[in-house]
Amino acid sequence: MNPTITVAMTGASGAGYGLRLVECLLRAGRDVAFLLTKPAHMVIATETTLKLPLRTEAIAELLCTEFSASPSQLRVYGQEQWNAPIASGSNVAAAMVVCPCTSSTLSAIATGASNNLLERAADVMIKERRPLILVPRETPLSPIHLENMLKLARIGVTILPACPGFYHNPTTVTGVIDFVVARVLDHLAVEHN
Repeated sequence: MNPTITVAMTGASGAGYGLRLVECLLRAGRDVAFLLTKPAHMVIATETTLKLPLRTEAIAELLCTEFSASPSQLRVYGQEQWNAPIASGSNVAAAMVVCPCTSSTLSAIATGASNNLLERAADVMIKERRPLILVPRETPLSPIHLENMLKLARIGVTILPACPGFYHNPTTVTGVIDFVVARVLDHLAVEHN
């Protein structure tokens, strides 16, 4: 059985990061639980040409077609789907990435709020001591943001800001996105090129 990786997208700008991460994980043969918040759905519509349907099953079907993945590899959940397996420590994923992560989501995770499926799934990762990676896409950072990041980093959460490097001389936006996604994949121990 292939261990599931949860990828959650919030309403932070940077939809390309989360979508590319999902694509890379699926192409690497990984099973993905993809959690979309309502704001993420709107940001995807604004920042990409991808037109996601409203129903989670239809989103999964569209993304499997778009990314040439097996339908058994991808499960899509909305933020209010409390019965999703990722909400329980009994079905904990191998790892979870929130990409991109808003400062409000980061704050909710830092306080253990668990007001929606994303926050609960992150809380499960922390309590079960599984890898949790947050990819904040915010600038500048306030002292509150930094304190929340420090609090989470001290308990083992990886804070991996969407700060692309330019060592590889990217010539496209995709090249910039791939730099950050590659760093996430490195932390997930998923081979990539």
